[in-house]
Amino acid sequence: MKIDEKIRLITRNAEEVIKTEEIVPLFKQKKKPNAYIGFELSGRLHIGNGLLCAMKIHDLVNAGVNMTIFLADWHSWVNNKLDGDLEKIKIAGEYFRQGYIALGLTEDKVSYRWSSELVNDSDYWATLIKVAKSTSLNRVLRALPIMGRSMETKNVESAWVYYPAMQAADIFYMDIDIAYGGMDQRKAHMITRDCANNLGKPKPIAVHTPLIAGLTGVGSKMDSDADPDMAKIEAKMSKSKPETCIYIHDTDADLKKKMKTAFCPAKVIEGNPIIDICKYVIFGRDNATLDIIRPEKFGGDLEYITYADLENDYIAGKLHPMDLKNAVVIELGKILEPVHKYFNKHPETLNALDKMTTGVKKIR
Repeated sequence: MKIDEKIRLITRNAEEVIKTEEIVPLFKQKKKPNAYIGFELSGRLHIGNGLLCAMKIHDLVNAGVNMTIFLADWHSWVNNKLDGDLEKIKIAGEYFRQGYIALGLTEDKVSYRWSSELVNDSDYWATLIKVAKSTSLNRVLRALPIMGRSMETKNVESAWVYYPAMQAADIFYMDIDIAYGGMDQRKAHMITRDCANNLGKPKPIAVHTPLIAGLTGVGSKMDSDADPDMAKIEAKMSKSKPETCIYIHDTDADLKKKMKTAFCPAKVIEGNPIIDICKYVIFGRDNATLDIIRPEKFGGDLEYITYADLENDYIAGKLHPMDLKNAVVIELGKILEPVHKYFNKHPETLNALDKMTTGVKKIR
């Protein structure tokens, strides 16, 4: 594969890449660089942390990297996921592994690693201390939004302060060349890059995909005086808020029900979750199309082959929100069909997750 195609795959659908110009030297130095993405473990996967991330992981694999999906059980424990119960977190981690396999990321394509593997090595903790000594406490506190935490949170646990340093230590310990995550991971990745020289390590390239807004939209969260990073994180699709979320397990009936009340104002693009889904999920794939089925009296059927054409028509009022919602329901149903088939054949981990989360106070 030519380097231009590698760059296209690595950078497409990304909101930010730090730095694109480092990709060519990396592939000259390493035939197969190491890339990773880390996941906190709790609840069901949705189209943000599941489908969108899986699409980007496939891009990275196709670009010729060694890809690791990092099941961050200790990080989840530090962040009090699933009531801070490590055994429950491990059940969620196995579900995550099966979920990504269902999304086509089989173990012949990617490696799955647990953070509990790393913490058994004293070298990992030595790396973490080196990271901590290379950054300030204020900067670590400013990075707490990566946990969904604000500096204004009362009763800050001292364990939380370790979290950004743990992420950097993960990257250095596993010899990661490309760190992938959502935009909410930017601060942690920047700490990692800035610490690299002090640790005698190369700076990892950071690839960040957008945060898809929850179905209730961004709304007033972005208009408030709150921390803008926290506002974006609070507005994103979240597994702990089922009403804002499209899970990878949602049936056509589920999708239709959720779409009816989803925020999708006419002619508005910014903060519109349905537009986000079109841009980053449906048209984030090669050769994607979106068919609009509507009566002749409303203009007849349409076929969009580019997101740009869809956006232009939507802004101009040529595409009604309900027609767009109906089309998205159909297309998402097609995209998610392999996931449904997989879990119909392998229901054990999903059943175990659902049984385990019943009665959990905070999935987060």
